[in-house]
Amino acid sequence: MVKQKLLVINPEGLHLRPAGVFAQEMDRFKCDITIRYKGTRVNAKSLLSILAACIKCGSEIDIECDGPDELEAINKAIELIESGFEGV
Repeated sequence: MVKQKLLVINPEGLHLRPAGVFAQEMDRFKCDITIRYKGTRVNAKSLLSILAACIKCGSEIDIECDGPDELEAINKAIELIESGFEGV
């Protein structure tokens, strides 16, 4: 299992479009991917779960990946969150 603490910098947080892009990208990986936010665990492959978490700009989240392609998945998650979903 690999983990990374990240700061959400997208001005709108993980609203519909960024959450959709994130879930779609994470769904490409075989490993389990979880977002931990304010004591809750969210399936990062589920758009509805991400939206339900109400993750705002400036929020600190933990991404956890566990499985055969966990390193690739965590790197993609970091790339997406740190980019602020530019162009989304």
